[in-house]
Amino acid sequence: MKRFLFAFAALLMASSSMQAQWGWNPNYPPDNENVQLTQTNLPIVWMEVDGATIDREERITARMKIIHNGDGNLNYADTVAHPGQKVDYEGYVALKYRGNSSFTSSDKKPYSFRPLNAPLEDGGTKQKVKILGMGKDNNWALLAPYSDKSMMRDLLAFELSRPWMEFCPTGKYCELFLDGIYYGIYIMCELPTKGKQRLNLDDPGEEGDELTGGYLLEVDRTDEPTYTSKYHPMNNNGQWLTNRYINYQFKEPEYEDLTDAQYNYITGKIDEMEDALNSSSYTDPETGYRQHMDVMSFVDFQIAQELSHNVDGYRLSSKIFKRRDSQDPKFKMVLWDFNIAYGNSDYYNGWYTNTWVYQNNNILNWNNDTQLVPFWWYKLNKDPYYQNLLKSRWAQCRRANMREDRIMAKIDSMATQLTAQGAMNRNSQAWPRWGQYVWPNQYISQNFNDEVSHLKSWIHDRLAWMDQQLGFDPNAVVYGDVNCDGEVTAADITCLYNYLLEGDQTFIDTSDVDGDGEITTVDITIIYNIMLGNE
Repeated sequence: MKRFLFAFAALLMASSSMQAQWGWNPNYPPDNENVQLTQTNLPIVWMEVDGATIDREERITARMKIIHNGDGNLNYADTVAHPGQKVDYEGYVALKYRGNSSFTSSDKKPYSFRPLNAPLEDGGTKQKVKILGMGKDNNWALLAPYSDKSMMRDLLAFELSRPWMEFCPTGKYCELFLDGIYYGIYIMCELPTKGKQRLNLDDPGEEGDELTGGYLLEVDRTDEPTYTSKYHPMNNNGQWLTNRYINYQFKEPEYEDLTDAQYNYITGKIDEMEDALNSSSYTDPETGYRQHMDVMSFVDFQIAQELSHNVDGYRLSSKIFKRRDSQDPKFKMVLWDFNIAYGNSDYYNGWYTNTWVYQNNNILNWNNDTQLVPFWWYKLNKDPYYQNLLKSRWAQCRRANMREDRIMAKIDSMATQLTAQGAMNRNSQAWPRWGQYVWPNQYISQNFNDEVSHLKSWIHDRLAWMDQQLGFDPNAVVYGDVNCDGEVTAADITCLYNYLLEGDQTFIDTSDVDGDGEITTVDITIIYNIMLGNE
């Protein structure tokens, strides 16, 4: 390993010189291959493939080194002049490209990698590692923000939903070198996969409780083996679109790893869920869809898709998972892929702030798109119980981390990360795209500040429209309503107990009921008195 450490810089220089000599680089280099990085507040990632061609399907061996001296500290590209820097990870990885439109429609390509204990050629196997403070796992992504010129949309969606959903991927900005060439800003990101630090899904067995979980599927295209639903999408009038289909890809386990028993079980559970949704009594709490779906998980998923007006939401990259019955028998949703959301799309009215994305099937079908929104979202939003939950949760979110000033502060913080030490300028030197259309931009920003300003303005308008539609007044205050659901109940007391006993700060801003600057049992007493009518 020491020899690897000393040889790393030399290998980078050698491969870069070789590519320059032959004038050819198979790995989609940036427009400007001579961008220099001296110091940065972001982690520095070096990948070395010795000029080998990276593939979309088959993984190749690469060497990776990450310098990260801790948040708030600088990282230096010259490791000789700056010895003793913290190496966050160093070793071999199995590398390939990833993504659909994020690959085919982007000059800047995203990657998937698995840390290895040895090169693939020497029989190396994947190993679980921590990267940049994120939990141990053996499956990672390097997202390549390109069409999203703010570079914020994926991370913003994850951060806004994190307090509400069981799992949201964590990502960290970094700057990437490949074979000695600066490739720009990337996002080192967790994937919504089965690992213990992620969805924590068990491998399914062959019978009994073990057969019931865990499984991860994805509503998406047919570019992988799929299970086709026996139901079709619906238009906005509840009519079946019989020339369109709902397709489920198998992610955990993958299709080729499923046994017949497992395939029959999980496709049967999808059938049961959809049968319940299509039944005349689908709203019945005992016999309807609620016995198959974790309803709040679907509510939170919908809020994420609608707040961002994600035109690919619901119909692509929509991941649904199930654990063993003994753990949790109901389907849940998990988030992924928001790079063309938040107004960053010039197709299917993606830039609109005043429509619901779940109602997009009419325009999708008219444009002959084959991937439509599953019929479940039409049915769910016709159920008064579901609608009440959606409105209540929206109010909770809007009084907590989705308050407008907090969203804007989050955007400002991310912008500072990207500009503090010139990372955004370097990325723009490598990929000069300001003032240019990049698919599917609806707004063509002239510089980073312009892009951030547009993003903020779009979110302001979107929040206002959703507030009006869901009956939320951001200026209204209900005394004692800790969880912001519009009423004072025992649930508010539970929130205070969760803070006092476990330090849960989800509703910390509304927990100081008496306004004395402290959260104590006195605040609980006040809520009791409100409930009894004594306050």
